[in-house]
Amino acid sequence: MLTLENLMVLLLFLAAGGWLWHNHGLREKALAKVKAHCAQLELELLDENVAFKRFAFVRDAKGQRRFARLYSFEFTVTGEQRHPGNVTQFGPHSVQIELAPYPFEIKTPQPTAEIIELSQWRQEHKKRQP
Repeated sequence: MLTLENLMVLLLFLAAGGWLWHNHGLREKALAKVKAHCAQLELELLDENVAFKRFAFVRDAKGQRRFARLYSFEFTVTGEQRHPGNVTQFGPHSVQIELAPYPFEIKTPQPTAEIIELSQWRQEHKKRQP
């Protein structure tokens, strides 16, 4: 027969299992946000993983302290060095993704116009004038 004590233990296990399931879903959301952020910056997310660091009370955009989950991850630019990153998550919402300083190339746009030497330009325009 089921006693009140057995029922309480069963409910405790069910609550713990539900909480673990919920946390796994939140970690997957954080991973999706980090993947999208790295793809936007043309970075490679290493190990395709975010690791839980700790729970903490962190200030949100309004300056209020809220319960948050902190995850860490590693990324690379060149494939040679690992750089750390962190993501702060309030519930299902990723709030802030922080990346450690990393080297990057400054991409200069290719010139779209043809470069003409001054002497060539003068010769062409000299012919046109009467």
